[in-house]
Amino acid sequence: MNDASTAAAPKRDIVVIGASAGGVEALMTIFSRLPKDLPAAVAVVLHRHPLYNIHLAKVLARGAALPLVEVSKEVPLTKGTIYIAPSDAHLILTKGGLKIDRGAKEHFTRPAVDPLFRSAAAAYGSRVTGVLLTGGGDDGVRGLINIKAAAGISIIQNPDEAKASSMPMNALLYDHVDLVLSLEDIPLTVAALAQGESVQRFSTGRRSATTSATPP
Repeated sequence: MNDASTAAAPKRDIVVIGASAGGVEALMTIFSRLPKDLPAAVAVVLHRHPLYNIHLAKVLARGAALPLVEVSKEVPLTKGTIYIAPSDAHLILTKGGLKIDRGAKEHFTRPAVDPLFRSAAAAYGSRVTGVLLTGGGDDGVRGLINIKAAAGISIIQNPDEAKASSMPMNALLYDHVDLVLSLEDIPLTVAALAQGESVQRFSTGRRSATTSATPP
């Protein structure tokens, strides 16, 4: 008889990544290490100034193992592709695709991480792996909570190695993240989860933190 302990893990084939300060270097590291046959679609928000970073997609594509698309209109999701949010617009996941939204700023920024994470959780539930990288503030924290509430997986960059530790550290403070990983370990872990590996098989330690504060 099958039970929860023996049931196969879902294939986490929707990967959402959020980053802010220090994120260009962190994302380039991850993109260069993702397998070329990754069986997942990757959607990314990096905080960016609305009037600058016009060549960001070209910069992030350097050395990337997968094709990279800056989303400018509603597009279907394709596995083995990286999608990044454009300047001055949120990136939203829908059932089967992505779209941009120029709604109100969140955390004083547009694009923001939380809209991407929230929409991924709502559209894809347990198929989602959320990854929160270096950055200041707490954008992405509530989104990771949404992902976990929908039975997805939450991963953060080890705050000790992050250029700006606030975003991953706040995720530790306000939620019980599944894995705390170095940049070098994130790509292959994401790939294994996309293939149906259970998060429990990864021995990388979980760091716990407690707080009496209300989530941001």
